Amino acid sequence: MQYHEAVQIGQERARRAQYKLFEYTGFAYLLKTVKHKGSAFEPVGDEDLVKIERVGDQGYIIALCDAEGYVKAQSRPLRYEEAMRIYERMIADGFNASKSG
Repeated sequence: MQYHEAVQIGQERARRAQYKLFEYTGFAYLLKTVKHKGSAFEPVGDEDLVKIERVGDQGYIIALCDAEGYVKAQSRPLRYEEAMRIYERMIADGFNASKSG
């Protein structure tokens, strides 16, 4: 797949993830849109798996990633209690947990 085609598809997928995450956190950064594998480019996957990660002393983030762990969108740093509440609500709403990272 050519780079510009992978970017277009990846941006659409990542933007959808950003909007979904925004509904839960009130703010979401758009992150990865393309995977670089050897000499080829691929768009990020269509899956929206949720994960929570500690970000040093800043707190915790909620992220939506594809099946390979490429993060498409993430929240701003949150307090632990708030991050866990959002994460648990997303799981209850049908999001699957990421096994990566």
